[in-house]
Amino acid sequence: MKNLHWAKIAVLSLFSVLFLPFTIGQNNNFRKETYVGLSGGATGSMVYFKPIVEQSYLLAYQGGFVFRYISEKHLGVQAELNYIQRGWSESGKTFSKRLDYIELPFLTHIYFGKNARFFLNLGPEIGYLINETILQNSNPGSTAEQHIRAIQNKFKYGLTAGLGFSFHIKRQVLQLEARGNFSASDIYSNDRRDYFDNSNLITASATLSWLIRVNK
Repeated sequence: MKNLHWAKIAVLSLFSVLFLPFTIGQNNNFRKETYVGLSGGATGSMVYFKPIVEQSYLLAYQGGFVFRYISEKHLGVQAELNYIQRGWSESGKTFSKRLDYIELPFLTHIYFGKNARFFLNLGPEIGYLINETILQNSNPGSTAEQHIRAIQNKFKYGLTAGLGFSFHIKRQVLQLEARGNFSASDIYSNDRRDYFDNSNLITASATLSWLIRVNK
């Protein structure tokens, strides 16, 4: 709520970007492409806390399902259903917490090339916390807010952007993507009487995906 009004506006505006492939003129000579597949990879995440909490990245895992529809040359949409682990690890490895989410990114897919493609994925995502786990706590008597308080806001939303390469072999696609995500929502309440002004998840990930084309 504080200092993040711009990010929330950006999330809403990117919904219009998502529908860009359906609003531009259609190319009747273009053969549309529909893909489904699986993805999996590693994540590194932390939380933008204000007041500041000294951290290093928490390494974890993600995996899920991918649906991609290309309606125009160089342009399409992509939706995913992912299980993703986020969280933070405090400096000195004194405390770490993992947050498990189910997430739905809705992305505009822009690509260049034919059998070997360079691509950009960009758009909003929403997610819901299904579990939180304290992985390490070397000071059980700590009274730090992030140590004693459960996550207050289970629903999250944010922005996602990724760059990658894909290789098309007949009807199959193998691809590698690096992606960044910034959560515009806070994991802890940030009312005036609350301790944290900001508590936004920041995540980098690398994923390998296998897709198969399901239309001719």
